[in-house]
This record gives sequence, structure tokens and C-alpha cells, in this order.
Amino acid sequence: DIIRYDDDPKAALMYEDWSRKHQAGIKRATDESDYVSPLVGVDVAALELQDDPEAVARGVLEESAEGGPKIPRRYAGRSEGLSDVQADAILNMRLRSLRRLEELELIRERDALMEERAGLEDLLDAEDLQWAKIADELRDAKKKFGKDYEHGARRTLIEEAGEIEDVPLEAMIEREPVTVVCSQMAWIRAMSGHIDLSRELKFKDGDGPRFAFHAETTDKVLVFAENGRFYTLAAANLPGGRGMGEPLRLMVDLPNEAGIVTMFTYQPGQKLIVASAEGNGFVVSTDEVVAQTRAGKQVLNVGDSVARVCKPVSGDHVAVVSQNRKLLVFPLDELPEMSRGKGVRLQKYNAARGKQGVLELDGGLSDLTTFDLATGLSWAAAGDRTRTEVDMGPWIGKRASVGKLPPHGFPRDNRFTD
Repeated sequence: DIIRYDDDPKAALMYEDWSRKHQAGIKRATDESDYVSPLVGVDVAALELQDDPEAVARGVLEESAEGGPKIPRRYAGRSEGLSDVQADAILNMRLRSLRRLEELELIRERDALMEERAGLEDLLDAEDLQWAKIADELRDAKKKFGKDYEHGARRTLIEEAGEIEDVPLEAMIEREPVTVVCSQMAWIRAMSGHIDLSRELKFKDGDGPRFAFHAETTDKVLVFAENGRFYTLAAANLPGGRGMGEPLRLMVDLPNEAGIVTMFTYQPGQKLIVASAEGNGFVVSTDEVVAQTRAGKQVLNVGDSVARVCKPVSGDHVAVVSQNRKLLVFPLDELPEMSRGKGVRLQKYNAARGKQGVLELDGGLSDLTTFDLATGLSWAAAGDRTRTEVDMGPWIGKRASVGKLPPHGFPRDNRFTD
């Protein structure tokens, strides 16, 4: 008995114990696929492509790049019986070659980056190199994009900018008919469609109708107040007609003590006559009264008085009636056209002492209108009738004169229209 290498006393042949630890190496050395070196017996010709006789025998043909039939090919080494170890060795050699190529490429890239870094550091440290670099880049740019370049000719014109086309806001609003309604307490709304203006509408308790007219959602609504200011509203922004509307004073900065004289749609280029209760007035274009802010635009300077009338011009003569029932007619061309101011005197009123002993005007402006002298002056009569006085000679006079009593049948409220 002997003591084995695993400390187990057992009888054994010395040769077997000695050789056991070498069994793996012996097996590897005697293995048919391993005792030959992976490259031993691999002829270079075995790696060449040759026609596949089996595929030819079966009639299998491939399509060539030229479009004709092509005989399939295979490696000649397959017929020689390349082992798996030999095949793996060939693949490993190719992979090592690829990794080596990648390593060389990375080394070259690193060297290039380090060289670029060194050049940039030198450039940042030397101002003369920086200016030289700038000069080189400018020369390159001139050479690349100069007049000798194919597309080097100037294509951008240097000239005065053209006028920008003004696109009105109305162009972005869908045009629909509406009826603008404003109550006596200045609650305003826009009802859909053009309704009958004589139709009875609902208002809040204690309120009633004041203004009603047809418009479009693209229109601007002009509001003339007793303080001589014009306010502008967009018809598209007015509250709908399902309710009672909204207070006008929430939309514009209209003082509570200033009432509304009139309200109408803006017509470009239209002429208006504005006048105060003192009898001062002038002609103004609607283009001059459009306001851009909530505060409105001051047009008629009223002082201690109030604005009384704003009427469109539609004739060649002006008819003015006072509160003391005096009618005066004079040519329209005696009125100046202004954009803002107090205006000129339309009719003369005498001063008298009032109840408190203060000098007051004996009368004051009640109403005015424009008309064609050839067709005569018309006014609203009782029973929805209209009366016209053709011969206005007795009432024609100079502007700022007193005037005469109106014709028989003239309304007792001293107004031309209701």
C-alpha cells in the first residue's frame, strides 16, 4: 500500500497514479481535432472560391449583377473538411485584425485631437496668431464667396423699405348682421340679425329704449357724449341680445354725469356737424373722431356747457332752432371743418337773469339739421307724418344771427326729428 496524492492509503499502480493528472493534456494531445495545429493542413487554395458541383447538378442558378444566370460558388476548403477549430481560428484572426485596425484608427484620432488642442492653446496664448488666423479666415471667405464665386454676386437689395400693408382687424371677423340696442340707462347689446326696429324689446325695470340701429359685426360703433368726447366700440365685442346687455360705462370711461347725445355706425369719410348747447359748432370728418382707447377722443370743447347735437351732413344749408323757438337758416359753407375745438357761433342767444339771479342764455341750441335748399326743410309732424316747407327765404340769414319764429305747424318741442 502507498499513500496516494489524495491522502487515501490504497494499493495502486504507480504508473496510473503518476499519469492521472496528465490525462486531460493527453486527451487534448491525442484528440483528432486538436493535435493538429489549426492552420496545419489548411492549404491557401482551400480558401478560394470554386463552383459548387452539387448545385450545378441540381440545376440551382443564382442571378448575377449583369442580369444573367450565375453558378453558385463555395469555399474549396469545405470539401477538404475544415474542422470547427480551424474555422474559429480563421474567424479569430480576422476579428483581431479588425480590432487592430480600430485601435490604429483611435490612435490616429487621438493624435489628431492632441495636435489640434496644442494648436488652439498656442493660438489663445498669442494675439498675433489670433489676428493672423482671422486674416486667413477672411481671405478664405472672400475666396469662397467673393465675386469670382459662382453665386458670389450680391442678391440682397439695399433700399428703402416698402410700406407695410395695413390689414384691418375687421378682415379677421366674420361679417354678420346685428341690431345694436342701447337703453335710456346706457345698457347696450347686439342682437343677432336685422330685426324690426319698431319691435317691442325687454328692458330692466325703470329703463326703456333710447337707440336702435342696424349694423354688421365688422362695424365700429361711435358714441358721442355730452362731454364732447367720441367713444369707439367694436360691434363684434358687444354683449349678445339674449339678456339685457351690459352697462356702456363698463366698456368706456364715460363719466356718470355725461349723458349720451347720439350713437351710430362709423362710415369712413362721412361729414358730421357737432354743436354745444351754447350754439357753437363746426364740421368734422368721422375719420377724425375714431378713438383708440377707453378714454375716448375729445373733439368738441364744451367748457361749462354740454354737447347737444351731432348730425350727419346731407345738404347745402344748415337749419338751427333754439329753445326759445327761433329758427335760422344759413349756408353750410359758412361753417369751418375742424378736427377739434370749440367751433364758431351758429346762432345768437341773449343773456338774461335766471331764477337764482345768475346770467343765463335766453334759450340755447335745441336742434339742428342740414338740407338741400332746393327741396325744402322737412320735420316730423303728428301721426308719423312728415311736413316740408319749400320756401325757406324768410328764415335765411347770416350765421350767428337770432332767427325768426318757425313756420306754422313746427313741433312744440323745437326738434326736427323725434
